[in-house]
Amino acid sequence: MINQILTHQQIQHKTKRIAYQIYEGNVEEKEIIIAGIEGGGLNFAKKISQILRKITQAEITLCKVQMNKSNPLDSGVSTSLSIEDYTNKSVVLVDDVLNSGTTLIYGVHHFLKTPLKQLKTAVLVNRNHKKYPVKADYKGISLSTSLNEHIEVVFETKNDAVFLK
Repeated sequence: MINQILTHQQIQHKTKRIAYQIYEGNVEEKEIIIAGIEGGGLNFAKKISQILRKITQAEITLCKVQMNKSNPLDSGVSTSLSIEDYTNKSVVLVDDVLNSGTTLIYGVHHFLKTPLKQLKTAVLVNRNHKKYPVKADYKGISLSTSLNEHIEVVFETKNDAVFLK
C-alpha cells in the first residue's frame, strides 16, 4: 500500500519554512554552508539554498557530502569543500529522511573534527526510529511509522512528493 504523505506544494512550503528558520538562526552570518548528503539530502539542500539566496545577503555555499550510506564507517565521509572552506563557519547538514540516524551521525561526526561556529541539521522527514543520539534541528514533518514501512522522497521538477510504503 502506498500513501502520499506530502504533495509538491506541501514540500515547497516546508522547504521555505526551514530556509527561513536557518536564516533566523544565522542572521549575523556572512556565509552559511549548506551541506547536503549525496542523494535526496543534496537535492533537498539545493532547494533550501535557492530560497536562502533570495532572502539573505549572506553567501550561501552548497557542499556535497559523500559516504557509503550502508557502511559509512568503512568508507568514511568526504565533502566537495576543503576543511578550510568551512572552518569557523555556520554549517547546516541536510538529508531528506532521518530514519535510524546513521547517515546523519556520521555526517555530524565528520564536521565536528573541524572548529565550526555552529552545526545544525535539517531533514524533510523525521521518522522517530533513531539508533543514535542525533536530532534534526529543522524538520519538515515528523512521522511515527513502523519499522516495516518505508519513506520514499521523490524530487522531480514541479512534482516533488513523499510516499509511505
